[in-house]
Amino acid sequence: MTATARPPVADADAWRAELDALRVREKAATRELDAIAAQRRRLPMVELPEYTLVGVDGPVRLADVFEGRTQLITYHHMWHEGAQWQCGGCTGFTAQFDRLEFLDAYDARFVIVTQGPIDEALEYKRRVANRMQWYSTADSPFGADMDAPPDGGFAVNVFLRDGDTVYRTWHTNGRGTERLSYQFGLIDLLPYGRREEWQDSPEGWPRTPTYEGWLESKDIARLYGPGD
Repeated sequence: MTATARPPVADADAWRAELDALRVREKAATRELDAIAAQRRRLPMVELPEYTLVGVDGPVRLADVFEGRTQLITYHHMWHEGAQWQCGGCTGFTAQFDRLEFLDAYDARFVIVTQGPIDEALEYKRRVANRMQWYSTADSPFGADMDAPPDGGFAVNVFLRDGDTVYRTWHTNGRGTERLSYQFGLIDLLPYGRREEWQDSPEGWPRTPTYEGWLESKDIARLYGPGD
């Protein structure tokens, strides 16, 4: 898209002064996020009943999805029965995570859970070249109990395991998941930002309908998939 306006031009000293003023707010936001994380670490937790999901090797208890670790993050991928291409937002979001081994040092794991049947979910994973591990909750109330029911929205949940007992420690959905994404962080650094209509931008900045810049699932498959 051709821009219709540009930021004003300033000399280096004026630019530095404006940047320093913005940095005060950026640092304050960082400290607030640190405080929020500290509060998150102090949240109580809820003991869960035993759930059975289905993975690539068949039925698996939720406690065993941890694969020996004590902490687990689940991304609940939206699923629409019979659709060839599932949610583009979920597909694009989870496409970012192709190197998760760093979580081993933190005794943690990050996986996808979806309402789709496991065979369909694994075929979709292959088609869009997703690198995460997938589990199905199609025959379990787990997804619905974790605020991601059939034909519902996406969600992120976090769990702690003590032996065979699993506790739910945190949940978010909607824009609460943005903190996990590097995509928006990079785009928000750009002079024109996301260009979406709802954002507060100067007069004359390019504006497009919300989601217009997002890749669709079939685009992700074309760019990153096996090509068949």
